[in-house]
This record gives sequence, structure tokens and C-alpha cells, in this order.
Amino acid sequence: MNTIPAKTDVDNTPGSLGVSFGRSIEGDPVARVGDTAFAMLPGRGQRHYLATGWKIAGPLSKWRRADFHGHSGDLADEAAFRARVFEHAEHQRESRVLGRHEISPRAHTPWGLSQHTTVYADGVERHSTASHGGFKLSSMRNCKVHPSLRVEDGFYEEDCAWAAVAITFPDLFTGLERRCAEMTIRDWRPDAWEAILGRVLAPGQSHAKDRHAFETQHAEDWIVISALRSNHHPGNTEVITTRGGQRDAHLEERRFLVPACEYEVGRFGFVIDETRHAAYDGPSSFVTWSGRCAT
Repeated sequence: MNTIPAKTDVDNTPGSLGVSFGRSIEGDPVARVGDTAFAMLPGRGQRHYLATGWKIAGPLSKWRRADFHGHSGDLADEAAFRARVFEHAEHQRESRVLGRHEISPRAHTPWGLSQHTTVYADGVERHSTASHGGFKLSSMRNCKVHPSLRVEDGFYEEDCAWAAVAITFPDLFTGLERRCAEMTIRDWRPDAWEAILGRVLAPGQSHAKDRHAFETQHAEDWIVISALRSNHHPGNTEVITTRGGQRDAHLEERRFLVPACEYEVGRFGFVIDETRHAAYDGPSSFVTWSGRCAT
């Protein structure tokens, strides 16, 4: 899922992206774009991710990991970090050119009373509330949204539905926003994407379409729904599975032992290979199963 890119501020000098790069006190790559701070922080294993902060005081060399909070996706390396920072800076430069402006919040939305309202154009407003937000389109604007994506009341929430507004009125959005919108629709509304673009998405191009293919292919396989390291069989992971990975208290569950070094959950779940993974009905490390095993 790709939400609306976060609002940031940059140097207002015409043509300037206002980007500063440096190293934090812990040696992490960091950058400043106006009031927004970015850092490439270590994640699990050898992975890194893009972290964000707001109005961090002092020089970049004094910043600390604790100053950052937001998680904006994985990063392959420092070159990817710099590219992402420049992408966000360019996004803000384009935003200024688009001439969006703020008005006093006054609207009632499905998410509550608007606390912050940005006008993108006549009939296109973005509202933020205490809990959520999104776009409100006038009836005239809403009629232009493709029927497969149109929301009848004209309110498009900020997690996924906002993308329909961006692809309908691309001239009101930055390049970053347009790319995020296209990716959001491709990932979560593949049928609509294919109908609008007239092209068929290939495997790997849509999260939702790939999940559907996975679920169809493995509907009769045992897929893990819970897992933990086995106390009774060191070096193994004890797993609970159901057919197709469905979660329903009325479905049959089976346990298996999987070598711990092999157990790594993929995009949509771990599929048991019954020719290699041993079915198991012995003492369990799961509290919910221990009673059953004792009877």
C-alpha cells in the first residue's frame, strides 16, 4: 500500500532542491530537506530502511537515531537513500509550482471534522482529521473518475482510494505522487488498473493479483498460520497449519516440524512440503496445543 507522500518543506530558492547530506553521531547517512529529516537506519539482519523526522535541532553530525520515527520503506544501499531523498525534495519543488493553498478547515468528513484543508484545484480538496484523512471531490469532478474506482460520495481516503484522484487529475499532482498512485492501484485494484490501462498485469506487478494466484495455487496445501521455535526439538520450528492458510476455528489444524534454518515466511506465507517436512503430534511448545497433546 502507498499512502499520499508526506508533506515536507524545502528551501524556497527558485530551482533549488535544498538538500543537505551528512552523517549522524552514530555514523548513519542522514539528510535534511527544509524541516524534514531523513536517515538510513539499520533494520533486521543486513537490511536498512528510510526513517524520517521533523525539525531536528542542531547540525546533522549531532543527530541521533532516537530523533527519527517514521518508517518509509526498505533501502538497498546508500545510493538508494540519496535517490529517495532527492525524490522527496523534487516532490516538494513540484508541489510549490502547483500552487496548492490552505484554507480554514470547516468541512465534515467521514473521518471526522477537518482540521487541515489543502485546495489542489476548484473542486479538489484534501482534508486531514485527528484520525485519518483524504480527498473530497465536487460532484462535477467526481463524475470524471473511472466507474471502477469512483466513490459515490466523493470522499477518497488517504491509504488507497486517494490514488483514483491522482490518476484522474494527474496535472494536479507531482511525479512522486503520480508514481505512488499508479503503484497503489496496480497493487490493490488490479482489475481496475487493467480496465483503465487496457493492459494485463504480469506476475510480480500486483500484490493483490499475486496473492490471488498464490491462494489459488495452494488452496489445498498446508500453510503456516502460527510458528515458534520448538522447545522439544531444538533446531526446529514447530508450526500450526490449515489448508490454504485459512484462519477459522472450525477448520482442521495440523502441526509440522520445519528445520529452523529453512523456515522463512515468503510474501504470502510458508507452504509445507509434505515430502520433506515432518507431520508432528508430539509435545507442543504452543500453549493452546499443550492441553490437547496431554490428553
